[in-house]
Amino acid sequence: MVSYGLNRAFGTMLRRIISNSTNNRFKAFFVGLSVAAILQSSTATSLIVSSFAARSVITVSAAIAVMLGADVGTTIAAQFMSLDLRWLAPVMITSGYIVAKAMEETQYKHVGRAMIGIGLALVALKAITAVAEPLKHSEVLQALTGPLGDQPILAVMISALITWMVHSSLGMVLLYMSFVGSGTIPVELGLFMVLGANIGGALGPVIMTLRDMPAGRRVPLGNLVIRGLGVLFVMPFMSSLILPFIEQLHPNPARMLVNFHTAFNIGVALLFLPFIVPLTRLSQVVLPDRPRDEDESLPRYLDPIAISTPPAALACVSRETLRICDIVQGMLRDTLESFRVNNARLVKDIRDREAIVDSLYESVKTYLARLSGESLSKEETRRYMQILNFSTNLEHVGDIIDNSMMEMAMKKIRNQDTFSRQGFAEIAAMHALVMGNMQLAHNVFMTGDIAMARKMFEAKTVLRSQEKSASEGHFRRLSEGVAETARAGRRNKGRRRPCQKNIRFKPHEQRAKPG
Repeated sequence: MVSYGLNRAFGTMLRRIISNSTNNRFKAFFVGLSVAAILQSSTATSLIVSSFAARSVITVSAAIAVMLGADVGTTIAAQFMSLDLRWLAPVMITSGYIVAKAMEETQYKHVGRAMIGIGLALVALKAITAVAEPLKHSEVLQALTGPLGDQPILAVMISALITWMVHSSLGMVLLYMSFVGSGTIPVELGLFMVLGANIGGALGPVIMTLRDMPAGRRVPLGNLVIRGLGVLFVMPFMSSLILPFIEQLHPNPARMLVNFHTAFNIGVALLFLPFIVPLTRLSQVVLPDRPRDEDESLPRYLDPIAISTPPAALACVSRETLRICDIVQGMLRDTLESFRVNNARLVKDIRDREAIVDSLYESVKTYLARLSGESLSKEETRRYMQILNFSTNLEHVGDIIDNSMMEMAMKKIRNQDTFSRQGFAEIAAMHALVMGNMQLAHNVFMTGDIAMARKMFEAKTVLRSQEKSASEGHFRRLSEGVAETARAGRRNKGRRRPCQKNIRFKPHEQRAKPG
């Protein structure tokens, strides 16, 4: 609840901060520390920076520096939660409920949800400590934990596996803290379990990003390698050096565990921060970029990690919709040329692009369907519907170009028809009006400008008037016997036509005839 609430309230701002933290590794480190301390999740931070690295928003070196900071940031949350804050639990739950209700119409209602989450976590820690107290006398538990004390590697591996399963290194460290504080497990075993929690917390993002671009996968993999090297470096000195040093900082067993967690991550950051560039080069060798031609039918901007932050997700799907709009505009622009020069190859190219539009539209619909499972504000819901309607209409425009206009173009090519000079001039004028209207629609979708929307609405009236004028001109040329118009008219007249009452075209499906 804490991570989700703060992500919904401040996720867009935090993503913007991360994307601007690329100019040096130390700035990136402190940005990662701050973001993870706020979100209380290094996993969430890892997925965000991996997504940015995959799309070249930030460099892999900067992303790894952010992750080093994020790992330290989660230890700050652990330090806070390890304090004796039993009095704070009812305050946070009550205040969070009030904030959530009072701010129900704003994004700050999610702050209230996060406050409730903190209160519930404090209640849970108190309950765990109380329940764990009798377990220190359990023979069964002693039989299970006894061998682990003599097998530190096994203890680290089991802890890493459990942490990966629950996807929360912070939660596992606090759980081990409660067990050690109640005397259920010895301190030294607890320290090894904390090392395993650090590896398990870094393992989750590696598995989650297995299908991502190599640049995105390098970030969690680099973080896992750094965690692993840090654990291998620390383990031989646990009994002789580290345990006495941690005990000197604070003799309380629970505090010893949390202090070790913080010291380990700070030490790893100080040790590896100067070597980020060589680590990045090594990651490029292990995970080289895949040489491939870009598939135009695949989405470019639909970031799956942004789903948990609706404003960011809506921005992603807006960009993909604008890409569809650009493709459809290109199809419509080339349609006039296909009629002018009887170019069958251009007709095929336009139809191929319509298949790309269909594929991208399906991706947009799927992404929006996933986003609909999130809690959206009224403004977000309004934008959601705008995107859905606009993308649906764009796909429909593509269908009309393919199924109607390109059919007429191929018919004109087969029959070797030509337009009269006046007729083609009228078609070109109408085409220019439609292209202008489509550009206006594009701009209105991006800006939401009211004046521009009114201008687009007024332009539709002009288009209807131009259409009427073009029809009158066509019949006038027929009556005057213009050769090209008359020839197209005779060819169409000679063909058997279906009974009009059996044709059930929608208004947007009515088809004009060449000429």
